Amino acid sequence: MSTFVLLTVTGLGLGAMYFLVASGLSLIYGLMGVLNFAHGSFLTVGAYAAWFTESKLGGISPVALRFLLASLVGLAAGAVFAVLVELILIRPLYLRHIEQVLVTVGLALATTALVQGIWGNDSRILATPRWFAGTTEVAGAHIPNDRWVDIGAALLLLAALKAFLRYTRYGLVIRAGVENRAMVTALGIDVRRAFTIVFAIGGVAAALAGVLSSVYFTSITPGRGTSLLIYAFIVVVIGRLGSLGGSAVASVVVGLAQQYVNYYSTGLGDLSVVLLLALVLLARPATLAGRTA
Repeated sequence: MSTFVLLTVTGLGLGAMYFLVASGLSLIYGLMGVLNFAHGSFLTVGAYAAWFTESKLGGISPVALRFLLASLVGLAAGAVFAVLVELILIRPLYLRHIEQVLVTVGLALATTALVQGIWGNDSRILATPRWFAGTTEVAGAHIPNDRWVDIGAALLLLAALKAFLRYTRYGLVIRAGVENRAMVTALGIDVRRAFTIVFAIGGVAAALAGVLSSVYFTSITPGRGTSLLIYAFIVVVIGRLGSLGGSAVASVVVGLAQQYVNYYSTGLGDLSVVLLLALVLLARPATLAGRTA
């Protein structure tokens, strides 16, 4: 029983990590129709900004305060980088989808190469509060505390995104702009600014995943953004492109499937996720058509 509980909570933590990446990806596609293959770069920038900041704050005690400050810098770096990408690269290409794909793929490759060129391929460790390394006993299973942080962050992000889209002025402007951009513009509302905010939110979510991934996987690497982005794409396709709720459910399913299969059939967890994606596409090919968030 304890093994099952451990696998379940660990799978939920992994699914939460996938959702943190997939939420921004799904939001950007669902509201703006942009399939952003450079989304993993936001994660990488946020993670390395947090690590670099923390490495320069050695004189600050306790570690929890350093981690918090470094995390805030990482989130800000992810948001700023995402805004720059939208303003410089994506905005001129909103109606040119092939060019969007080519530009974002190129940016993803360039970001990874740049990080490797500056800091090399070595793993980097972000100092974290001691509590993260501890465990909490649940039904006889000792659950790493950082898994609870991942799950809590994903739930808070989902609730915040839903509230933003439903109850804030910019959320309403974004949803209206998706339905009829010309009409909203004719009313004197700057839809472009609202779309930039969407990219900023996506950058923050991805950067948060980058910071927490340094805890979940114990380190950060230049390729972490790319590897997590692959699973994020699988999640948004299974959950239906553009659906935040669908992405949340799909993240849980993918995370649990990966953990269970890896434990009971060593090394087959990744294969099970790909097979799950294939089954969804065969049973529901309209998934790729997507829907708005």
